[in-house]
Amino acid sequence: MKNYKLVPMDRSHIKEIAQLERECFSDPWSEASLEEELYNPLASFIVAQRPDGAVLGYAGLHAVMDEGYIDNIAVREDYRGQGIADDLLDVFVRFGQAHLAFLTLEVRPSNQAAIQLYYKHGFAQVGRRKDYYKQPKEDAIIMTLEFGEETEDGR
Repeated sequence: MKNYKLVPMDRSHIKEIAQLERECFSDPWSEASLEEELYNPLASFIVAQRPDGAVLGYAGLHAVMDEGYIDNIAVREDYRGQGIADDLLDVFVRFGQAHLAFLTLEVRPSNQAAIQLYYKHGFAQVGRRKDYYKQPKEDAIIMTLEFGEETEDGR
């Protein structure tokens, strides 16, 4: 049984999400940037939250017209491997199937766990951005999941 639920991000989550950003990313979002997204009609941020309110992970999406861009998916290190990122991504994939032409994101080539998660959900590598990441410098793999016509696997 899962020890968390998925909820929309609200002001009470900002401090913990900003801390998670600092732990997971070399160029983290600030508390102010995260708080701005609460008022952005193009943004949707969801949180995996324990019953005691602790943030275990979160994911952010921006949707413009019929295009979806996944900003970040992050899970606390001590909760990885429990399906939290899978559940967070699934919310956006289901939203995309209903409302978008595609979802896209960037991921470090060295982040094999994330790449495998994206493949599992039907994303494909469609390009690279040279030297996209800093600290350490690394290209970004662009991965996209297109919606519309159903494929043989029902997606």
